[in-house]
Amino acid sequence: MRVAQVLAGAPRGGAENFYVRLVQGLQAAGQVEQKAFLRNHTHLLAALCGKAVDTEVFRFGGPLDFLGRFLYRQALQKYAPDLVMTWMNRASAHTPRGDYVLVSRLGHYYKLKYYRHADYWIGISKGICKHLVDGGMPAERVFHIPNFADETPVTPLPRDSFNTSTDQPLLIAAGRLHVNKGFDILLKALRLIPHATLWLAGDGPEENYLKSLSRDLGVDARVRFLGWRSDVTALMATGDLFVCPSRHEGLGSIVMESWAHGCPIVATNSQGPGEVIEHGETGLVVPVDQHESLAGAINELLRDSMLREQLAAQAKAHYLKFYSQKVIVAQYNDLYRALIDKPRPK
Repeated sequence: MRVAQVLAGAPRGGAENFYVRLVQGLQAAGQVEQKAFLRNHTHLLAALCGKAVDTEVFRFGGPLDFLGRFLYRQALQKYAPDLVMTWMNRASAHTPRGDYVLVSRLGHYYKLKYYRHADYWIGISKGICKHLVDGGMPAERVFHIPNFADETPVTPLPRDSFNTSTDQPLLIAAGRLHVNKGFDILLKALRLIPHATLWLAGDGPEENYLKSLSRDLGVDARVRFLGWRSDVTALMATGDLFVCPSRHEGLGSIVMESWAHGCPIVATNSQGPGEVIEHGETGLVVPVDQHESLAGAINELLRDSMLREQLAAQAKAHYLKFYSQKVIVAQYNDLYRALIDKPRPK
């Protein structure tokens, strides 16, 4: 199978990270020949080229970038793939139907106008699949395949990193500093969690507001804003538990990261985490936008080390059975083959 993987995303982000992981995983499995079409982001290219993935760079500019769009489509036609998978809005909008199976992968509740011309669609959560079907995509052409985590073994950071006390609880949170991620609720909860320190990894438009809020709440001495980090799994291995306070979350791949690396998780009942976490079995789930409930669940886990260990062990077993790289890569390979062998939808 010749597969083109098309991403026109930002230098950093959850979708970009998983794009690299999946392309690398498919390459290692050896059942497809791939070519990656993406923007000139050096670290992404280095990661792919290091695994012998053929790559080609394009601008993927705006509506008036006629030359860039022509060059990309010309290169895609020259590669002559059996199947093209597009990632997110811009790549999907740039990629027409052609002499290949066109699959659009959605990792969030995106506007569907960018995806209607595809032959098939993959949603990384059941909720996103429902969004596609409710939006008019035929249910028999919509498929659910979740993400897998970065399974690379990690070494915990020293507990006193970032001027952190070693004898106090340590909470980990990570993600784009955006209103959807609910980090303001986590900061409000921190007032009700005695002595705990929070390592918050990420950058984004809410950074200045969140720093100001932490000062207003009087918790700034217990918050470490770490900026963008490429070692979130090492942070998880260091902390006592991971917190996902999102208001909106397509899947919450960070959930799988915490499961894979044995870090117990407290999450809000946003779309993705609420779908995949079984409360009391693979994590604790609390209502969205309720900082007192969030603080209560965090305090419960911090007080009960046996519960933390139990949740972490159950979550890891669940991950290995349903979400591991081996499982998810096999699902993609099987789906690609099945779609290529099907008659093309009209």
